Amino acid sequence: MDTASHTLGSTGLKVSRIGLGLAALGRPAYINLGHAQDLEGNIDVPALEARAHEVLDAAYHLGVRYFDAARSYGKAEQFLGSWLQSRQIALNAVTVGSKWGYIYTADWKIDATTHEIKEHSLPVLQRQWTESRSLLGEYLRLYQIHSATLESGVLDNTSVLNELARIKREGVFIGLTTSGSNQSEVLAKAIQIEIDGVRLFDCVQATWNLLEPSVGEMLRLAHESGMGVIIKEALANGRLTPKNQDPAFKDQRKLLEQQAKRLNATLDALALAAVLAQPWVDVVLSGATTVGQLRSNLTALDVHWDEEAAVKLASLAEPPTVYWEKRSKLAWN
Repeated sequence: MDTASHTLGSTGLKVSRIGLGLAALGRPAYINLGHAQDLEGNIDVPALEARAHEVLDAAYHLGVRYFDAARSYGKAEQFLGSWLQSRQIALNAVTVGSKWGYIYTADWKIDATTHEIKEHSLPVLQRQWTESRSLLGEYLRLYQIHSATLESGVLDNTSVLNELARIKREGVFIGLTTSGSNQSEVLAKAIQIEIDGVRLFDCVQATWNLLEPSVGEMLRLAHESGMGVIIKEALANGRLTPKNQDPAFKDQRKLLEQQAKRLNATLDALALAAVLAQPWVDVVLSGATTVGQLRSNLTALDVHWDEEAAVKLASLAEPPTVYWEKRSKLAWN
């Protein structure tokens, strides 16, 4: 298993090929299929912090060196920060990224009416940057706009862009994450943004997977321009794992199982290997909630992805609007 360190785009930040995202580890509810079963009912704050530390310990031991959180992931930044401090992880041993722009509103409730609220305003950026910095300290090297969209207007907000440029001058790299059927348009706009003659965005974190590969060409161009590329939701929130028992997905699942068997891989490792095979990818995130899931995810590094897999599984791609509509209907659990 080769988790070999390399750099994130032209940032110089050292990362592993597979990173760990804490979206499902920092709060009791998330939209991943089977999340409730993963947590086994142990959802108070101490129990979730202990689980997060257990998965972080395993990840670090297995060579994972990029860790990704967000202000809206419940207490993910707090859990990550307490782990970094308690394990006395050296500052230069890991790269930590986080995000601003969503506010966690569920108050630790599974059945909350609203789990998070999006606001890409200057006051939110200033407040959340201070909060992220206080929890993660000097470990925080990449700060990202959480789900930048054309609709939110964040890429046209001069005051926000100037504040991000100020943070960048302090030595923190700046990124954005993308979601939705127009990821490519958002990224094309972001690539062009300069402040005082310097490109603002050093990195993009996008959704690319076997069901939703539409942003691939734009990610290639971004990577060629020097931007780091991080891939999230490679398992489509569980839709590309055995947890997807949807009868309507039966034929697609059979196709996945055939290729997984041929390549001696688990379904999750197959899906992650598809991402790792893209030459413009620096990091793909594991969203593991258990050590077992993490170990299985990391076996993707040993999958010998080939042309047959690429050709056969290309047929899984859904129209972007269909994919994102299905994602919007996934239940918080």
